Amino acid sequence: MDQKFNCIIAGAAGRDFHNFLTFFRKHPEFYVCAFTATQIPFIASRSFPQSLAGPDYAADIPIFPEERLPELIHQFHVDFVFLAYSDLAHETVMHTASLVQACGASFVLLGPQHTQLKSTKPVIAVTAVRTGAGKSPLTRWIAQQLKATGHIPAIIRHPMPYGDLKRQHCQHFSTEDDLDQNECSIEEREEYEPYLELGFSVFAGVDYELILRTAERDAEVVLWDGGNNDFPFIKPDLLITVADALRPDHEVHYYPGESNLRMADVVIINKVASAKSADITLIKENIRQLNPSAEVIESNLDIVVNNPQQIENRTVLVIEDGPTLLHGGMATGAGYCASQQFQAARLIDPRLFAVGSIAKAFETYPHMGPILPALGYSPEQRQELSETINASKAELIIDATPAGLAHVVQTEIPIIRVRYEFRQVSGKPLAKIIDDFIRG
Repeated sequence: MDQKFNCIIAGAAGRDFHNFLTFFRKHPEFYVCAFTATQIPFIASRSFPQSLAGPDYAADIPIFPEERLPELIHQFHVDFVFLAYSDLAHETVMHTASLVQACGASFVLLGPQHTQLKSTKPVIAVTAVRTGAGKSPLTRWIAQQLKATGHIPAIIRHPMPYGDLKRQHCQHFSTEDDLDQNECSIEEREEYEPYLELGFSVFAGVDYELILRTAERDAEVVLWDGGNNDFPFIKPDLLITVADALRPDHEVHYYPGESNLRMADVVIINKVASAKSADITLIKENIRQLNPSAEVIESNLDIVVNNPQQIENRTVLVIEDGPTLLHGGMATGAGYCASQQFQAARLIDPRLFAVGSIAKAFETYPHMGPILPALGYSPEQRQELSETINASKAELIIDATPAGLAHVVQTEIPIIRVRYEFRQVSGKPLAKIIDDFIRG
């Protein structure tokens, strides 16, 4: 086909690059003039390398802030805008579609058929209906179950390529040194380091065809750990979707979380111990309406604290997982729960002294409670996080980030770690479901 359709991919440094490599490189009639970026700070004003883009592109593809989308549609005479990121309210998706159409272009969502890779090994994928539902603790639990039964998993994580895309095209993390050498952000460490602590390695990056083929070499089963509420990059043979009992009805009001709910073989309703019975019932009814054949399981995330007596009667600063609080929409997390459970004397509100981009995050996401989101997408932001922490004058930091902050922030304030661990409370045993799947 000689005709070229000018396109923009609206993304957030992950799904957008994957869609380019799996769909657009195979369909040169769709020419990508630009990417746009949102959700994650410091990822705009970069470019997608020509070396990854392929022979149809004479130069790097520019990346612009999404707020410039109307201007870019006119500048590049765009025919199609492809939305390629996740954790969006359905209403937000349609507002974006309306904006694109008002500018004269067409609005497109690519689905699994055009973007999923096929593995040569069995694939278990863990997804969710919202960010912060509890995917990663569950995926780590599954990895341990596989290991305990003598199976070697290749753990592949949804991308977080926030740095040099050429360097990050195929990454394999096995040690702490790997994280340091790749200059991983706090957000990357939060996802990778817990696996390393359990003796596993993790694959991630930009080029998931290469990542998958590399990971398959020494593995018996592929385990996909999803990001946000995106659907898997690799076609799953067993799809597990996590719903959040503390956010009832979100499973049918967010994109593409509802897609995950409809496609799931197993739906896990997580955090039931803290939820209202009416909310759990509502989620079950939504599952019954949209995916009546799915196996439904209830579970909790147990809070694990080393030396919890240190919290009692102390003035504490609580630091939580950043993405869960920001676009995940949660007001608090495990650290706040631990401060209440173990009777901290007082929680310090970091909004009173936050600096730089940390203060800006509180303005942008006013739903957050008296906790500090662990934001560290750049060296400058990590320094601002350290400054905010030190200005608190806290007696103790409750660190509920998955990886732990002790090695990435500069502070003399004592730090105590809080972790989540997955625990099933009802339904068919997930261990049996997995074992039956592996046995075929």
